[in-house]
Amino acid sequence: MNLNSIIQKIRNNYLRGRTIFAMDLVLSLAASIISLAFSRAFLGPAAVPQFAVWNYLAISLIASVILFLSTRTYRIVIRHLSAMDIYPFLISAFGKSLIIWISLLICGHADKGLILAMLFDFAATLFTLIVVRLLMIFVYSEFKRRYNDNRKHRRLLVFGISDKSVAAIVRLTSSTHYKVVGLVKRGGEREHKFLNGKPVISFRDDADLDRIMDDYHVDGVLFATDGDATSERDGLVAYCNSHGIKTMIIPKVSEGFGDNTLLRELKMEDILFREEINLSMDAISARLKGAVVMVTGAAGSIGSELVRQLAAFDVKKIVLYDNAETPMHNLRLELEDRFPNLRFAPIIGDVRHEERLDFAFRSEHPDVVFHAAAYKHVPLMEENPCEAVLVNVQGTRNVADKCVEYGTRKMVLISTDKAVNPTNIMGCSKRLAEIYVQSLGASLNAAAAAEGKQPVTRFVTTRFGNVLGSNGSVILRFREQIAKGGPVTVTHPDINRFFMTIPEACRLVLEAATMGDGNEIFVFDMGEPVKIDYLARRMIQLAGLRPDEDIKIEYTGLRPGEKLYEEVLSDQENTLPTPHSRIRVAKVREYSYNEACGAISRLKTLARNVEIPEMVRLMKRTVPEYKSKNSKYEIYDKEN
Repeated sequence: MNLNSIIQKIRNNYLRGRTIFAMDLVLSLAASIISLAFSRAFLGPAAVPQFAVWNYLAISLIASVILFLSTRTYRIVIRHLSAMDIYPFLISAFGKSLIIWISLLICGHADKGLILAMLFDFAATLFTLIVVRLLMIFVYSEFKRRYNDNRKHRRLLVFGISDKSVAAIVRLTSSTHYKVVGLVKRGGEREHKFLNGKPVISFRDDADLDRIMDDYHVDGVLFATDGDATSERDGLVAYCNSHGIKTMIIPKVSEGFGDNTLLRELKMEDILFREEINLSMDAISARLKGAVVMVTGAAGSIGSELVRQLAAFDVKKIVLYDNAETPMHNLRLELEDRFPNLRFAPIIGDVRHEERLDFAFRSEHPDVVFHAAAYKHVPLMEENPCEAVLVNVQGTRNVADKCVEYGTRKMVLISTDKAVNPTNIMGCSKRLAEIYVQSLGASLNAAAAAEGKQPVTRFVTTRFGNVLGSNGSVILRFREQIAKGGPVTVTHPDINRFFMTIPEACRLVLEAATMGDGNEIFVFDMGEPVKIDYLARRMIQLAGLRPDEDIKIEYTGLRPGEKLYEEVLSDQENTLPTPHSRIRVAKVREYSYNEACGAISRLKTLARNVEIPEMVRLMKRTVPEYKSKNSKYEIYDKEN
């Protein structure tokens, strides 16, 4: 309830006109009683006979009713009282005294004591009516000030009683935006305990939560960790979403700090999936210390998060390479704001343009390159296959060749699970990029071994599944559709995908930069696949709505090149273990450098000439496991 509605409720229930009228009568009569008491005390009881007192009070009451009704003082809005509003009270007080005096003259009671009482009555009535209203204005102003001060702070309950929950309370102690009113935990008795000065409140069901939220006037619930939020996704989180109560979480280090970013709202991706994997960030930091690091596709979802995480390490400089002007500009502003001491160089360029890449490598001489620039949307690349080849295949070749030419220590290629047994142009283009990088690395290793040396440049590849919250991801699409009232579109009721978060994907990429001897394709144990239909239904429910009732779900059919089921990346039959239990090395067919180089050179020519049929045929011959699904390119599978 906002302040205006509270004031309106008070006015309607307690400060109606007749209530104010009755209050003024009481004040006027009280002024008369005080005036008589003063006169009797000052001149003695004999000056004001007892029988005259009752006449005086009766006349005072009648006169007050007449004057207040005439001047309508009860209609004056108290909180808007001004100097001009004094006149009705002055007229009422004077008129009352005049009526009393005339009445006493007629009754033969106008003696000295009653005249003194009448004069004092005039002053006391005027004073009382005005002062009481001024006091009411003061109380109203103080109430309004305290109410507004209180509303400046969003009142939060912190979930759980762990060390991290207590740390969250400490962290918010000096916040100008949030106020912790207690800790809430599931189960247990309703005992009265305090932790860090805040009450610990237990709940078992929605009825308990109704009582707690009402008693503590809760605006939001804060979860200290993703695990806490995930454990309550069907409980407290669902309750808050259905009751319009904010759910908050403490952002990770890479997301930034400051009073405005102490907390952020809980996202669907925070609670729908497994717990994130933590990697050895200390080892990564040691390997990257003092290095010049280049990120291609730096303004994209993965690239920009990589840059944020790299900024937290003691790197010498970060080179940002991307062809998207506005996202690059926004990233630049963010880095200048959050990392004022960071040295970075934003370079607008395209990985297809060798001359621009050469300038970047010649100017900056990067020690490590993270290659994230790519076209990634399956249906779009199915419709524009030549661009997929030029960017994902030839663009990768350009970057890899420059790494060798300028002595870059390591290049990390960011690939995708869609490169495994590809069914679409995009997946095959990423597999071809992997093939070139691996074959180039093997060629360099062989040449260096022949001379008894170590290769200068090493290549590694990382594969992972769909990234939650990335540009164009299904979660963002569903969120927009739910906000519009639906329908939510799902391609097939049984389609599933493996998911990971953007920070997790980037930590995997950074870990790959420090693991292995080169030429490995690192894959990630992504847990169990998630049905997209389930994801859509959970997002609708967490928005406080009912699937198929409030928001319709429509099945639109598989899109060109789309798989029903995604490949399992970390199957033990096609991978090898690493020191990290959740990261494995893919076993893949090896290509000679001459074979890979010849195929990719020919693909580049065909793509530039937009000779799509012959280009797709060559892609399928080079990657025999590439079998198109739900695509016009299936006809070329029959030819092969």
